Amino acid sequence: MADPKPSIVVLDQASATSPARTQTLSSEAVLDALKMILTDAPLNDVLHSVALLIEAHSEGLLCTIYLLDEDGLRLRFAAGPKLPDAYRVATDGVYIGPEVGSCGAAAYLRKPVYVADVLTHPHFANFRDLLVQAGLRAVWSSPIISNDGKVLGTFGMYNREVRLPSPAEMQLTDYAGRIAGIAIERDRSKSALTLAFEKIKKSETELREIVDVIPQTIIVLNPDGKAIYANRVALEYNGLSLDDVRADAFRARVFHPDDVQRLREERHKALSGAVPFENEQRALGKDGKYRWFLIQYNPLLDEGGKVIRWYATGTDIDDRKRAEDRMRNETVALREEIVRSAMFEEIVGSSEALRKVLEQVSRVAPTDSTVLIQGETGTGKELIARAIHNRSKRANRAFIRVNCAAIPPSLIASELFGHEKGSFTGALQRRLGRFESADGGTIFLDEVGELPPETQVALLRVLQEREFERVGGNQTISVDVRVLAATNRDLGAAVADGTFRRDLFYRLNVFPIQLPVLRDRIDDIPLLVEYLVDRYAKKAGKRIRSISKDTLSLFRSYDWPGNIRELQNVVERAVILCDGETFCVDPSWLTPVAPRPAASAVPLVEDLAEREKVMIENALRESGGLISGPTGAAAKLRMPRQTLESKIRKLGIDRHRLKTL
Repeated sequence: MADPKPSIVVLDQASATSPARTQTLSSEAVLDALKMILTDAPLNDVLHSVALLIEAHSEGLLCTIYLLDEDGLRLRFAAGPKLPDAYRVATDGVYIGPEVGSCGAAAYLRKPVYVADVLTHPHFANFRDLLVQAGLRAVWSSPIISNDGKVLGTFGMYNREVRLPSPAEMQLTDYAGRIAGIAIERDRSKSALTLAFEKIKKSETELREIVDVIPQTIIVLNPDGKAIYANRVALEYNGLSLDDVRADAFRARVFHPDDVQRLREERHKALSGAVPFENEQRALGKDGKYRWFLIQYNPLLDEGGKVIRWYATGTDIDDRKRAEDRMRNETVALREEIVRSAMFEEIVGSSEALRKVLEQVSRVAPTDSTVLIQGETGTGKELIARAIHNRSKRANRAFIRVNCAAIPPSLIASELFGHEKGSFTGALQRRLGRFESADGGTIFLDEVGELPPETQVALLRVLQEREFERVGGNQTISVDVRVLAATNRDLGAAVADGTFRRDLFYRLNVFPIQLPVLRDRIDDIPLLVEYLVDRYAKKAGKRIRSISKDTLSLFRSYDWPGNIRELQNVVERAVILCDGETFCVDPSWLTPVAPRPAASAVPLVEDLAEREKVMIENALRESGGLISGPTGAAAKLRMPRQTLESKIRKLGIDRHRLKTL
C-alpha cells in the first residue's frame, strides 16, 4: 500500500512510559494472512485473523478493526476477537470526528492517534463506563489508507496499562494496517469484479465500462485463452492498442520469453478446465521494463457449465518479488560471511597513525561517498571497510564482499552484475549479481586493481549512473549501492601504465584512506599481541597469563612485511606450540636478513641489477608489454605481479616501449 506518512497525534501525555520491546511479525504468520487474502477468504475472517496475529505478538493488547461506511461518516465494527460484546455494540456505527475517541479521530484526521489514559480524556466520555468494565486504559489507533489515499477504516490497539505505545508497537500497528488494507482493497476489487460478471449477461458494453474503472489490469480471453479485450489500466501499462491485444503475438510481445515457455503447458492444461487458476509472470511495460504480476484467471460459465470467457486480473507484485530476492541473497551472503573468518573482530591499537585512520572512518561513514582503501597486504583493509559500513545508515542492510583477484576474468562480470539464462555456456537460469544482492547496502570490492578492462567500463557506469545490465540481458537495472574499494596496488602507477582507467580511478578515489603498515605502528604491537594471544588461547583451550618481554622486543624490532596478517599467523602458531602460561616465540621465526658490506657488494649488485633488467625486458617483450595474466611477464618470470611492477619502476624500464617492439 502507498504510505501516506502521517504525523502522529498524541491526545494525552502520560507519566508512564512504554517499555522497550522488540516485536516483529513472523514471516509464517504474515504468509498465513496473505494466503487467506489470496484464497478469497471472507473479509471478516481475514480481519479477525489479523487482529489475533497482532494480539499474539504483544501481551495484554486487544485489537479491533473498523471499516468506514461508503458515505465516509460512520465506522462499522469489523473485527475485535477479545473485546466485550457491549463495547462492540456501542461503538458500531459511531460518527467520525476530531473529538470522537481515538478511532473516530484517526479516521477523521487521517493520522495515528494515541491516548495514554482514556479515563481522564474528555473524548471518551460516552464510552468511559464500558472501558472501565473492560479494564482498558490506553487506546492507540491508526487509519487504514488505500493505494489512492482514501481512508478505508481504522486499526485500534487497547492496553490495560496507562502508557503510550513503544516504537515496536507503532510498527506492529503499521504492519496490521497494511495487511488489513490489502484485504479490504482486494475484497472491494473482488466485489467490483463480481458485479461486473453479473452484468455481462445484460450488456457487454456496460461490462467493459465497469472493468475500465477497476484499478487492476484485466484481460478478457476467449475459451482458448486468446485475448479479445483489455481494460484501460492494462492498455496504459503496456502502451498497446486493443488491436495489439487481439493479435496472435500478444503474449510473446508482452510477457517475458522465459515465463511464456515456463508456463505454456501449465496454462494450456488449466484453460482446458473450468476452474479458477493463477500464475506469476513478468509483463513488459511501456517504459521497456518487466515487472512481476500475479495473474488470476476466473472463468465465466454458461448455464451448461461451459466456459464462454476467461477474465485474467493482474496484480503488481514486483516489489514483493524483489524483496524476496534481496532477502534470499542477503541470507546467502550472511552465511558466506559466517563461514569465512575475518582477520579479527575489532580494530586494535591506539597509535597516532591508526587514530588518524579511525578519524577518517568516523567522518566518511555517515555519508554515501565512495571510499578507496589503500595499503600493503595484511594491513586490515576489509576491517576498515566493515567499520565504515557498520557506522553508516546502511548498517542494517547487506555488506557484500567481492575479491576481484580471486574470480577468473571471464566470470567477473557475471559475478558482479549477474546473467540471464542462456547468456553463456552453463548459464542454466537467471542469476542475480553481487550488485543486486547489495541493493540498499554496501559492496566491498577488494583487490579492485585486478579488474579486467571491460569490467572496469561496467563498474564506471555503475558509479556514474547507478545502473547496469546483466550479462546477456538488455534490461537496465537500477541499484542503490555504496561502493567501497581496496587495493594494495599503486593505482596511480597503473593508470600511467595504461592498465587501469583514469576516469574509474577518479570515481573510486573520492575519499582515499591510506592504511599504515605495522612497522609504523610499533606502539600498537603489545596491544595486538595481547588481543591475539587471548583470542587463540581461548580457541585452543589454553590458559596463558603473560607474554615474554623478549618476545615483545623481538616483535618490535621485526619489519613485518606481511603486516597484521603475518603477526596473526605467528601468534596463532606460537599459541599452538605453547606448553606453559607464558607466551613466547622461537626467535628463528623472525630473523631479519643481515645486509652485506656495502663496499664488496656494489659491483655484484650492479651486475645483478643489469641482469635482472635484461630478463624483465625480455619477458615484457615476449608478452607484448602485458604484466599480469597467464601469458603476462609475471607468469613467465614466476614472480608476483606486485613485485614485478615494483622492479619495473625501480629499474626504470619503459614497458610501453617494449609493447610496441
